[in-house]
Amino acid sequence: MILEKLAAAENRYEELNLRLSDPECIANRELYAALLSEHAGLEEIVTVYRNFKKAAAEREEVLGLLDGGGVDPEFRELLKTELEDKNRETKELEQQLKILLTPKDPNDAKNVFIEIRAGAGGEEAALFAAVLYRMYVHYAEGRGWSVETVDVSETELGGIKEIVFSVDGKGAYSRLKYESGVHRVQRVPTTESSGRIHTSTATVAVLPEAEAASVQLDPDDVEIDIFRSSGAGGQHINKTDSAIRLTHKPTGIVVTCQDQRSQLKNKEKAFKVLYSRLYELEVQAKEAAVSGERRAQVGTGDRSERIRTYNYPQNRVTDHRIDLTLYRLEAVLEGDLDEIIDALITDDQARKLAKADEN
Repeated sequence: MILEKLAAAENRYEELNLRLSDPECIANRELYAALLSEHAGLEEIVTVYRNFKKAAAEREEVLGLLDGGGVDPEFRELLKTELEDKNRETKELEQQLKILLTPKDPNDAKNVFIEIRAGAGGEEAALFAAVLYRMYVHYAEGRGWSVETVDVSETELGGIKEIVFSVDGKGAYSRLKYESGVHRVQRVPTTESSGRIHTSTATVAVLPEAEAASVQLDPDDVEIDIFRSSGAGGQHINKTDSAIRLTHKPTGIVVTCQDQRSQLKNKEKAFKVLYSRLYELEVQAKEAAVSGERRAQVGTGDRSERIRTYNYPQNRVTDHRIDLTLYRLEAVLEGDLDEIIDALITDDQARKLAKADEN
């Protein structure tokens, strides 16, 4: 079954090669763009499949020499070593093919909105939320992604009660989606004279940017308020009423955008966030109806609910979902998240492959 799918993908890839070189196809911009996108989507799997076929053929050739007899002992040992190499190579390529054939998350290629809110812990939680925000900004910048603030509520001491920001870049959702959940910090606050370690939390929600066409939205269901932007301690105050607040009456969702000086840009950004939140609600409802297994992204923000712990005294970061512990907290908080995210992706792929094998 898998080999049939791979052969079909290779045939389609070759067919697309021919069509993309056809002048009539090139002249049709819309058709050409669609075929080019399909071609790009097949390229990796076809390349791996061809490497797999080549390795499998070479393995059979080595087996034929070993089974044929008349081979001197020294050469036989070399053939055995090569056979081991080819067995390992074909197995690795087969695993890659299984992963490539695993159904993809349709949102993986999308940009994201990230929402961070201070949880349990008062001002210390707000300061931790600010640390998380800087961590994601550094991570995004390191990958060449762009970050833009939608709305932020700051505290007098530089903490963040709540922030919503966008991250635009190739594969942003595919990597950042694993950050959704409750993050816990254990450290001694600067205001703590006795040196006691405090535990605080912040919640993170990662939403794929949704297209307007993918969400049903009745304009009459949205109440639009316009007001003057303001920030903690009088920061970011605009002289014009440019900030936008959207209230979706059926769900009670409220979205505020006041980072842009243009009222039109704030309104556009606010609607993008609203579409994304409504899309996430629809996805949750559908998946809950099918399996009842999906957990809410954020939960309550209580200290006992967490996906990851950042322990300052021990210089430790622990991701509790995969029991991964790293002793380089400072680097992680500076945006060095790839080791954690790569491990989460590997775990996710392993679960999907195990599920596919069961079926």
